[in-house]
Amino acid sequence: MVSVLLVHHSPSEATNRIAEAALAGLRMPGLGGIDVVVRSALEASAADVLAADAYVLGTTANFGYISGALKHFFDTTYDEVRDPTAGRPFSYWIHGGYDTTGAETAMKQISTGLGWSLAFDPLILTGEVGAEHLEKATELVATVAASALA
Repeated sequence: MVSVLLVHHSPSEATNRIAEAALAGLRMPGLGGIDVVVRSALEASAADVLAADAYVLGTTANFGYISGALKHFFDTTYDEVRDPTAGRPFSYWIHGGYDTTGAETAMKQISTGLGWSLAFDPLILTGEVGAEHLEKATELVATVAASALA
């Protein structure tokens, strides 16, 4: 059994829709053998990260940066999980109103520091969330899960 940890901060209707599409992707019937653990960014712990085989992260872009909640997640888990989880597959989504540049930079820097392996191009979007974005979120997480199974 492979465990995929979905950690997200989804305070808006738009980001909540992305999180729901992501969860649907992790529960696709064709994947099988996947244990899905969902945590809000303020509740996720180092133990959750250490127990998982792959990661999907989601955040809003707030004031040009990742959400404070996701930053808190990284701040409280980083040192403990960095070495034992290096090489594990992951991907993420970022949703912003206007600009996601700082949030994108932060996610690249943090995940590089962790040594995680990007399994699918991140979903980066601003403005309205459409059906094509939700489909990509589903594909993103299914690919991360399949990478963990391989």
